[in-house]
Amino acid sequence: MKKFAVRLLKNQFQPIDVPETVNLKHGDYVLVRTEKGEEVAQAHYICDKIAKAWENKEPQALPLIRVMSKRDLEEYENIKKENEEAFLKCRELVQKRNLNMNLIEARYTFDKHKITFYYTAPARVDFRELLKDLTQEFRRVRIDLRHIGVRDETAMMQGCGLCGREFCCCSFLKNFDSINIKLAKDQGMPISPSKISGTCGRLLCCLNYEYETYLEAAKDMPPVGSGVMTPQGIGRVCALHFLNNKVAVKLEDGKIKDYAKDEIEMIDDDVNNIDISGTSVFEEMIDDSNIDISQLEDKE
Repeated sequence: MKKFAVRLLKNQFQPIDVPETVNLKHGDYVLVRTEKGEEVAQAHYICDKIAKAWENKEPQALPLIRVMSKRDLEEYENIKKENEEAFLKCRELVQKRNLNMNLIEARYTFDKHKITFYYTAPARVDFRELLKDLTQEFRRVRIDLRHIGVRDETAMMQGCGLCGREFCCCSFLKNFDSINIKLAKDQGMPISPSKISGTCGRLLCCLNYEYETYLEAAKDMPPVGSGVMTPQGIGRVCALHFLNNKVAVKLEDGKIKDYAKDEIEMIDDDVNNIDISGTSVFEEMIDDSNIDISQLEDKE
């Protein structure tokens, strides 16, 4: 079992093959060889939890080229500046060719044998002419134009989410599960883009985290809009409070009260005369109804 690993793009956590003669410490910057070439990464000590996950199938270890010296780190800072210059030049060429693509980042490998331009685009882009321009601009360098999704873009840019924590996609998420609007509705969340979408413009990844728990909590609960008999008479369900296991019911006199699910019973009576569209709970559920919510769902 390897002792150290590095985290690469898209949160790929891979072990590194460290010779016994090399003195490596947690947090040191190292140079490793990947499929892209020589890449800079930070070494992390493999904790017990990851070691246990890798017991049956450990990912292929990356060869360690060397621990970065002070001179290497200075060169790395220079490469970062060259990345920015390459980004600006490529963006200028994209605009010149009037291509419908959004350039995200440019990255040289440490040996400068390859440069990768990451971009997003709503549709397939014919960048053959752009590639010719880049070949003229960046000589003796392999050029890779890499199309990524909007979630990958946010992971690369980094930042903090609505919860105040670092984006899941740039801290621990490696794969993005498909997320649709049903997940938000089933959890009783307000269907408002500002509350259920992330910086990437797609539905929040965390809608998946507790979905099964909410489905379990919703068992035996009457659906919103259904008629129920309460200790105070007939009413209509206007909201479900999963966390405290209660149901909000609007009564015939217009009052809204919360009941435990064992205090009410579903009935077949027509309760459409009880209008729940005026309740604050219901209005919150249909907030921003003029916006096409499907635009928030994954299409990639």
